[in-house]
Amino acid sequence: MTDTPERLPYLAVDVDNHYYEPIDAFTRHLPKEFRSRGVQMLNDGKRIYAVFGGVVNHFIPNPSFDPIIEPGCLDLLFRGEIPEGVDPASLMKVDRLADHPEYQNRDARLKVLDRQRLETVFMLPTFACGVEEGLKHDVEATMASVHAFNLWLDEDWGFHRPDGRFVSAPIISLADPVKAVEEVEFVLGRGAKLVCVRPAPVPGEVRPRSLGDPVHDPVWARLAEAGVPVVFHLSDSGYMAIPALWGGSGVFRGFGKRDPLDMVIMDDRAIHDTIASMIVHQVFTRHPTLKVASIENGSYFVYRLIKRLKKSANNAPYHYKEDPVEQLRNHLWIAPYYEDDVKLLADTIGVDKILFGSDWPHGEGLADPTTFTADIPQFPEFSLEDTRKVMRDNALELLGDVNRVAPGVRDLTATV
Repeated sequence: MTDTPERLPYLAVDVDNHYYEPIDAFTRHLPKEFRSRGVQMLNDGKRIYAVFGGVVNHFIPNPSFDPIIEPGCLDLLFRGEIPEGVDPASLMKVDRLADHPEYQNRDARLKVLDRQRLETVFMLPTFACGVEEGLKHDVEATMASVHAFNLWLDEDWGFHRPDGRFVSAPIISLADPVKAVEEVEFVLGRGAKLVCVRPAPVPGEVRPRSLGDPVHDPVWARLAEAGVPVVFHLSDSGYMAIPALWGGSGVFRGFGKRDPLDMVIMDDRAIHDTIASMIVHQVFTRHPTLKVASIENGSYFVYRLIKRLKKSANNAPYHYKEDPVEQLRNHLWIAPYYEDDVKLLADTIGVDKILFGSDWPHGEGLADPTTFTADIPQFPEFSLEDTRKVMRDNALELLGDVNRVAPGVRDLTATV
C-alpha cells in the first residue's frame, strides 16, 4: 500500500457500500402465513437471534448490529500486515449503533457521501446475504422472504431515486423460476437499476440447478432487455459443505475462530463456479447484452477460471459457439479487493472492466473509501484516465449511465 493519495478532482462511484438491516427488514412486509417459515428475530432477554425456518442461523452472529464493528479496523488483517506479536483479535473495534445513524438511515448517509466525496454508491445487503442459504429447503418461504425484503429496501432506501446518489440492489432468487420473473418485473417497475443474485447453485424442489439452466432464461432475458446488470456479491453460497468433507463444521459463521483449512479449501470457489456456470452453460451466448459484476469476491479467481475455460474450449470445441474467455472479458466487471494486484487484473480483463468498491462500513473494508486509489498503480502503469475509469466511469458504464450528470455535485470542479 502506498501513502494516502491526493484528493481526487472528481467524485467517485463506490460499487460496494452496505447498510445494516434493521431487525424488521424481512418481517415488516412478510405475510402472516410465512412468519414461522421465513426469517424470525427472537429475543431471549440477553440477545437477539436470527431464526431461519425454525433454525438458529449464525451467518450474522449479532443481527441487531449493536455494537457494530468500526469501518476499516481489520485493514491490516486483510493485507497480511499485522505486526509480529499482535493478536489479530485485538484489531477488532466496535461502536454503538446509535452513534451511527448513517448505517441505517438514508438522509444521514447522504451527508457521509458528501464528506467522502462519493457521487453514487451501490447499496448492498449485509445480513440478507445469508438468508437464501438458510431457507433453501423451503422455496415458497424463500420467495416470500425475498419479496418482503425488497419491499423494505425500496421503502427505506429506494431502488433508485432522482438524485442518483444511491443505487440499491434488490435481491432476486431464482429458486422458483416463475416467481423469479415476477420479482424481476416488480423491481424493474419500482425503478431498480441493479439486481443482486446469490453466487451459488440454485436451490430446487428436486435438485439444485446451474445458473445457466435454460429454465432461468426469462430472468436473464428481461434483465438484458432492461439493461439492468446482475451483481454477484459474496454470500453464504452453501460452500461450507466442501470443507465439511474434510472434517469442518459445515456452518458459515461471519466472525469468530474457525479451522483455517475451511477458508483454504473454500476461498473464492463460489464466484469461480458461478461465472463458469454462466459461460459454460451459454447464458451470454443466448443473452449477448447481459452484464454481470463480481463484487467483494476478490479477483484471483479469474486467472484460474481463464485457464480452465481455455482448456475446456480446447477439449470440447463443439460445445462453444463463442470463445469463452472473450465472453468473460466482454460481460464481466470485477471489483477487486483493495489488496489485490490491480495491474495484473487490468492486463487480464482490461482496465475498462475494473470497479472500485470500498466495502464501507464493514470492518474488512476501507475506513475512507477513496483511499482505494493508493492501491492502484501509478503512472506510467496507470494513467490518470485509467484511474478515473476504475474510480468512477466504469461503474457508470456498467449501469448504462455514462452521460448522467446529477444536480450539484458531479463535475470536476465540485468541492463538496
